[in-house]
Amino acid sequence: MTDKAYAGDILPNDAFNALRNEPDAVLVDVRTEPEWQFVGFPDLSLIGKRAVLAQWQTFPGGQPNADFAADCEAAGLKRGRPVYFLCRSGVRSMHAAAAMTALGFGPCYNIAQGFEGDKDTEGHRGRTGGWKVAGLPWQQG
Repeated sequence: MTDKAYAGDILPNDAFNALRNEPDAVLVDVRTEPEWQFVGFPDLSLIGKRAVLAQWQTFPGGQPNADFAADCEAAGLKRGRPVYFLCRSGVRSMHAAAAMTALGFGPCYNIAQGFEGDKDTEGHRGRTGGWKVAGLPWQQG
């Protein structure tokens, strides 16, 4: 266990392998509906799973989603199972992992680098790190 308020950070490839190898493991993508639709989302069909899509913040406005935990539970998230949280860059998912750990879920992990990774030297995402750059399966909304 780390000194963080959740189980720890994990790189995208390691998260995908854990999802493949742990039958009860779940991926929760905490981005917003427009991000899922226009940027894409993880496709876990090759390993017989689906990502849970639950907004950590509302769109528009970016307010915290007061129903986040209830949305996750409604989508089938259960206590005592490994949960891997994903966002654009690893910040929202870190907060979601900590919050859900505090509610008794998990172990909860934050997928470092997120779906799109960090900004490159030109200020663009999607070129440096992240789920997509790692070549992991995804689909467009």
